[in-house]
Amino acid sequence: MSLFRTELRRLAKRRIARWMTVGGLVVLVLVAAGMFLTNHKIGPEQLAEARRQIDRQHQEQVRWADQERANCERVKAAGETADHYPVDCAQITAPPRESFDEQWFLPPTFDFRASFGEMLIPLAAILAMVGFVVGASFVGAEWSTGAMMNLLLWRPKRLTVLLTKLGALLTGLLALALPATAAWFGSMWLVANLRGTTEGMTSGTWQSFLIGGLRGIVLALVAATVGFALASLGRHTAMALGGAVAVMVVGQVGLGILLAMAQVRFAEAWLLPTYAMAWMTKKVTLQDWQACDATYTGQCEPATLDITWQHSSVLFTVGIVLFLGSALWMMRRRDIT
Repeated sequence: MSLFRTELRRLAKRRIARWMTVGGLVVLVLVAAGMFLTNHKIGPEQLAEARRQIDRQHQEQVRWADQERANCERVKAAGETADHYPVDCAQITAPPRESFDEQWFLPPTFDFRASFGEMLIPLAAILAMVGFVVGASFVGAEWSTGAMMNLLLWRPKRLTVLLTKLGALLTGLLALALPATAAWFGSMWLVANLRGTTEGMTSGTWQSFLIGGLRGIVLALVAATVGFALASLGRHTAMALGGAVAVMVVGQVGLGILLAMAQVRFAEAWLLPTYAMAWMTKKVTLQDWQACDATYTGQCEPATLDITWQHSSVLFTVGIVLFLGSALWMMRRRDIT
């Protein structure tokens, strides 16, 4: 019997894998439903209503300006002190009708070309969370229940067993992530057709969105690998989950507060979410408002630091090599001793 197929079946039968998959898909469905319910199609009726609201707003501003100008003239004529009025009461005028933008009064609408790139971020986050938890439990439960020892009696090659488990985990995650990503594309496209617009789409835009979807899948695979490696190192699921909580709560929140108190420049550059965001959006620009970069026009612009997807890829690669390499080394060391 193939060890790989056996591990795939073992992964599919794990309750936490099923429940995490169902939970992640339910969250995605709720997000898609929320996008559908909170956005609206912009048509002639919505534009006409927006123009009517502009007219009402403009008329209210005209009435307010006329009333305030009359009050100003009355106060000036009575010789009273009125510091809140200008010297010339004629300066109190209503804004012109053209200064009101129709976009201010239109209901929210989903522009696929402008907004779908941002919608790939929650998809990647949910897939990464599912991958991390399932990856940690997949090998952690094997160690804590003693099933790993029984398996090694059948296949005593420990590194082969561990890497086969990892391969089955990543294959199963791909089997979930690929259709989920395709369904996410389809659902957001449907929302844009029914509650927004799909205008302006080009082949280059589609290519950029597809690459963004692949980035999200890669992020999920990295998270699953790290969770798998941490649980293998600690021989328990709690090792990975506890480590994740420690890193996010103590290492990230605490470190962020400490860096802010110390007024460290570009403190976000030390936080993992910055690199995850840079991986998904290609670049995150950090600003330091305590520094000044003078321009040719004499303006003072904040100093900036760009975190790119290349920086994120280096960090992810180092993390995988460190954690997975340590897990394999410990497995091999146990095999020798």
